[in-house]
Amino acid sequence: MVLKSTSAGNVSVYQVSGSNVSRSLPDWIAKKRKRTLKNDIDYQNRIELLQDFEFSEASNKIKVTPDGQYAIATGTYKPQIHVYEFSNLSLKFDRHTDCENVDFLVLSHDWSKSVHLQNDRSIEFHTKGGIYYKSRVPTFGRCLTYNEQNCDLYIGAAGNEVFRLNLEQGRFMQPFELDTLSGVNSTDLNKVHGLFSAGLEDGTVEFWDPRAKQRVAKLLINDDLNENVNVGITSVKFRNDGLNFACGTSNGYSLIYDLRNSKPSVVKDQGYGYEVKKIIWIDENSTDSNKILTTDKRIAKIWDRFDGKAYTSMEPSVDINDVDYIPNSGMFFMANEGQPMHTYYIPNLGPAPKWCSFLDSVTEELEEKPSDSVYANYRFITKQDVQSLNLSHLVGTNVLRSYMHGFFIDTELYDKVNLISNPNSYREEREREIKKRIEKERESRIRTTGAIKKTKITVNKELVEKLEQKQGSSAAEELVNDERFKEMFENPEFQIDQNAHDYKQLNPSVKVKDVEYKPKGLTAAEESDEERIEMNQNKTGYTNLWDSDDEKSDEEAEEDDEESAKKKAEEEKLKEARRKQAEKVQKQLEKNRRKQQREKEIEEAMSTMKPLDSKDESIYTANLDKSRVSFKKQLDDLNRVSKPKSSSRIHKNIRGEAELTFIPKKGGSQKKVSFEDDASDDENKKDNGRTKQRFDGRRRASKNAFRGM
Repeated sequence: MVLKSTSAGNVSVYQVSGSNVSRSLPDWIAKKRKRTLKNDIDYQNRIELLQDFEFSEASNKIKVTPDGQYAIATGTYKPQIHVYEFSNLSLKFDRHTDCENVDFLVLSHDWSKSVHLQNDRSIEFHTKGGIYYKSRVPTFGRCLTYNEQNCDLYIGAAGNEVFRLNLEQGRFMQPFELDTLSGVNSTDLNKVHGLFSAGLEDGTVEFWDPRAKQRVAKLLINDDLNENVNVGITSVKFRNDGLNFACGTSNGYSLIYDLRNSKPSVVKDQGYGYEVKKIIWIDENSTDSNKILTTDKRIAKIWDRFDGKAYTSMEPSVDINDVDYIPNSGMFFMANEGQPMHTYYIPNLGPAPKWCSFLDSVTEELEEKPSDSVYANYRFITKQDVQSLNLSHLVGTNVLRSYMHGFFIDTELYDKVNLISNPNSYREEREREIKKRIEKERESRIRTTGAIKKTKITVNKELVEKLEQKQGSSAAEELVNDERFKEMFENPEFQIDQNAHDYKQLNPSVKVKDVEYKPKGLTAAEESDEERIEMNQNKTGYTNLWDSDDEKSDEEAEEDDEESAKKKAEEEKLKEARRKQAEKVQKQLEKNRRKQQREKEIEEAMSTMKPLDSKDESIYTANLDKSRVSFKKQLDDLNRVSKPKSSSRIHKNIRGEAELTFIPKKGGSQKKVSFEDDASDDENKKDNGRTKQRFDGRRRASKNAFRGM
């Protein structure tokens, strides 16, 4: 499922159905044109939230029943009424009428009772069985309003009268005589206190009390707009709080009034200059109840009722005739001049209705993966691709549409050009796809043992080993076999570059080659230790220096006044402190230089290091300074005995097993170390080692003897 989405003011508006979004076909046509419809993008991306949510030519009015389970729409041609049931997401029935509908009202909680104002001056009452009663009014009607308190039906029409039809008594009552000759364009009734309003064509709004049958007030809109030309009132609407009132004019202005004030609190311009067709207070909303919708034939705008700040808008490609809002949700139905009726969904205003709750999950996926369908049939190529495909002569034409650092080209044309420039590309791609499918089938036949197959992991093996250590083999196996990350361990293009700057920033503890060593500065503790040592070494000099300074200061104090003596003492102290600081910095620099030199020598020695044989090692150790060689090392060098070449023999059999035999030499003399202190005490003692084994019957490797032999 694909939804066309627009964003106005950081608010996403999803067009669920309507023109340029979906196109439905009968099943028998879809089966007949099955092959051709495979390439039809509009048909493949179709969305049918409500089945047959359209008219053969255009739709006039649409309303949702008070129980929120049905929608009633009127349209043409032929003039007809459609009733849609939300629980089945389909058309419940359609009913034809004699003439086109102007306005209608739902009298019951469901679709069973409705009244329709037709363009032939007739009023039709419809029930479940069909048309129940039909009456006529003296002039052409324009709008309908129903008063539930006294069962009066108000019909606004051409002329200076608002007709009253009492449905309880079944007869016309005395009409409201208005102070105009132009006619009534819109009427509304306040459900809180019962005040009736009528928007007149001469630019005034009259308020009537239905109980007293008298005019209460008259509002002049032209004085507030300061327009040179008289404008008519095309739409009026009360808010459910009983205090706020809104009206729309014929030149595209919407005004919000407080009934306690004759001046508008907010004036909003639609921007196109067309008459305002309808006003909806979005006050039955749990998330935000301070919004208002105004619509003309071009655009439907939602804005704040306090400051007039724009919130979002809905702008279809066809003219708008009517809009209706589903309470406590973010869904709008729109009747228009096109064949399909429009459905808009704004998640920021509220959740989707219960009968289409799946829209919430669909919109969440679209928010995570935004898609732009403007260039759905185009492919983006860079300048290097243009040169490799030999398309440089098409730059600047409509074939290559420049965009950012490259061009857009038609997908079909790209496939053809790519096939010409690289004839084997199709064959190579086909072989790769066949190989992938064979590997996939082979994997499904072979049962896994639960361990990761190292043969499949050709790239980033170190990453897999880290994952096994941290999360275990099962989690690592699941990640490697995941279709989303599988390419990361198979495609060489995803090889992690450990020498990259980003990798070093994210993994500072990993040892990377060819990194220059920068010596570390001294810490505060090391600096304090050095200062303490330096003070101990130069303690005597410092005391003498301070003594001499004291003597000088005493002599100068006798000659000069106390102030000059203090200044001189401070200058001397400052000079001494600077000298100490300079010596300290010089020592630190010298120490760092020696340290760098020593590290450089070690690095050169390590880089040129090679294994030494026994002869070279003896020469090397002989040349070393005796003070740097430990006593144990000298003792080991003196007692070292070179092994003869023929002291051992190795025998190998066919299976590769080896047997090592040692042949001891007879009459060998060894160097012994004697010390002057020990020689005087043990002159007559001769140490030949152990002459008897500790345990009888123990194996003796020298004579190849075993226990019991």
